[in-house]
Amino acid sequence: MKTLMIYGAAGYTGRMVAAHAKAAGLNVILAGREATKLAKLASELGIDHRVFALDDAATVDAAFAGVSVLLNCAGPYIRTADPLMQAAIRTGTHYLDIAAELDSYRLAEELDAEAKAAGVMLLPGSGGSVAMLGCLAGHVAERVAEPRGISIALHVSGSMSRGSAVSASENLTTETLARANGTLQGRSSEDIRSFNFGKGPVDCFPVTLPDLITIWRATRIPDIETFVHISGDAFPEGDLTTLPDGPTEAQREANRYQAAVEVTGADGSVARAILDTVNGYIFTPLAAAEAARRVLGCEVRPGFQTPAGLFGNGFAETIADTRVIDL
Repeated sequence: MKTLMIYGAAGYTGRMVAAHAKAAGLNVILAGREATKLAKLASELGIDHRVFALDDAATVDAAFAGVSVLLNCAGPYIRTADPLMQAAIRTGTHYLDIAAELDSYRLAEELDAEAKAAGVMLLPGSGGSVAMLGCLAGHVAERVAEPRGISIALHVSGSMSRGSAVSASENLTTETLARANGTLQGRSSEDIRSFNFGKGPVDCFPVTLPDLITIWRATRIPDIETFVHISGDAFPEGDLTTLPDGPTEAQREANRYQAAVEVTGADGSVARAILDTVNGYIFTPLAAAEAARRVLGCEVRPGFQTPAGLFGNGFAETIADTRVIDL
């Protein structure tokens, strides 16, 4: 039976991913740097665990022994994606993560040819907003004869986990980017747009999201712009190390996520849809565990892949009670 290793399993999201993977009957090994927390979680779930840091390539390679698929849940990904992707390529292990920062995706682009040559798949963003937005964009693009532009916005509500907040703060992209004529270019951070997530138009501000890479890779639509609308305390300030581990179950249940997209055709026609789903901290562990299950089941293409490109535009709708509504 093929084996999944979850690195960062003792973290807030990693624990939920591990529980879902175990419940799905996957053969799982927990891994990470925090020996005490890992041992406790491994005992609770009845799962083996391995403790290792990422500063020595030989140690990492040895820890990958017998592993078919690695799922990286250890942020900040600016620190972990590179050593783990490189180790995956060296050891012939397929790589997944749940990163929401641009650097992981740029790295996957750089390593694409090397991964293909090694027969290894790199699938950053296997759960979370990248899967949500990629599936929504791809679904609507299918309704347009010659899609030329995508404007897509994510509504983030509720609170952020401590790990996600720290990861986001260390990966802030100071330049606001969009994709124009197929290339990433700077744009004004003041270009606020209104999107309707189902309860009337709200202002959304432009941000640099990894979907500028993943949606382009899956659809080849040349013009892409990404926006975010924030409600609640989704982006906390101050000393992030004092934040709670993450939102409680009640907080997760109370704050659903939405996304809205407009796809413009060469003739000026516009198709729109919205996506409504569970809170990101419910969606991400479920989607990541499901993606790992599929990859263990040989849904694989070597090189840099995206969730929508690999699993199809309907992937997000297989997670919890996610719905896409055409407008």
